[in-house]
Amino acid sequence: MYPQSRKSAALNRPPLRLAPRVCTWLIERARCSVRSLAQAAARACRFVGSFLQPWLAYGACSRRLRSALCAELGSGERRARLPSLPAPRGSRLGVRPATATPAPATGGRKRSLALKPLRRWGLRALRLIAYAHIAFIAATSLLIFCYRSVDPPVTVLALSRKYLDGWTIQKPLPSTLAALPKTLRLMLVAVEDYKFYTHHGFDLEAFKRASDLNKAIGQPLYGGSTLTMQLARTLFLVPTKSYLRKYLELIIALELELILPKERILELYFSWAEWGKGVFGVEAASAWHYKRAVKNLSVAQMARLVAILSSPIRYGPYDLEKRSILKTRYEFLLKKYGP
Repeated sequence: MYPQSRKSAALNRPPLRLAPRVCTWLIERARCSVRSLAQAAARACRFVGSFLQPWLAYGACSRRLRSALCAELGSGERRARLPSLPAPRGSRLGVRPATATPAPATGGRKRSLALKPLRRWGLRALRLIAYAHIAFIAATSLLIFCYRSVDPPVTVLALSRKYLDGWTIQKPLPSTLAALPKTLRLMLVAVEDYKFYTHHGFDLEAFKRASDLNKAIGQPLYGGSTLTMQLARTLFLVPTKSYLRKYLELIIALELELILPKERILELYFSWAEWGKGVFGVEAASAWHYKRAVKNLSVAQMARLVAILSSPIRYGPYDLEKRSILKTRYEFLLKKYGP
């Protein structure tokens, strides 16, 4: 027989002979591990004790000193008013006195306590205003996205004129820029908003002029609105002049400029602008005043329609002589675009 190698001999060795050695080795390793952990814990405790010893001593001294002072004073009322000694800065081991009573509030603390409810209600009001802005912008943006390709079935201004003012609303006739004469488009931009193709929904110079006029008059009659802002209040706002409406106009105008192209804004304006008492849109205005389509109007008739946009409720195309500003607008348009 061939001699067995060391490896085969070890494999053929009975397992019972190796078990005591393995157990002894495991027990020794466990003892070493436990001893190392115990030594590390002892070192950590010594370090923490050396770090906390001054603070514990300070707390004990503070407690003894307070007791001595209270004993010297002797009065329960004075003992209650005696403030607790401050703990070191950054320490969490300050000792609360046995008879802890709140110190009398000073003037500054009284004011802070009085203003605390006001601050709380102020924060709630600001949160409510922020939520209202988010809801308003989300709703109007969703509708404006729809108006990119779909004409609005109705506007807030038309609903207000019908149900609040009791007017009879003529059937709206939406129009496209391709069906409108180019001269009419130029006239509208020239007298209503000559910076229409360059601004982003608002005109700061127009705001300044309107503010100066309102201060001189004493009432918010002039708003300095651009075509985009006029469309914003026609689509979404009621016809009540106020600075709140002007603020909402500005928000919606910015949304219109961000979502819609200039041509679509102009198209919606021609379709839904107020052109008379219960008349909305240039096609409806042409049919109401001249009994014909816009494409069949003369230059003078188009100039009259554009001129009355500054006051379409009080004046019609044949009433321009009753107000000088309407007559001036008409003469300017006729001189610039007439034959």
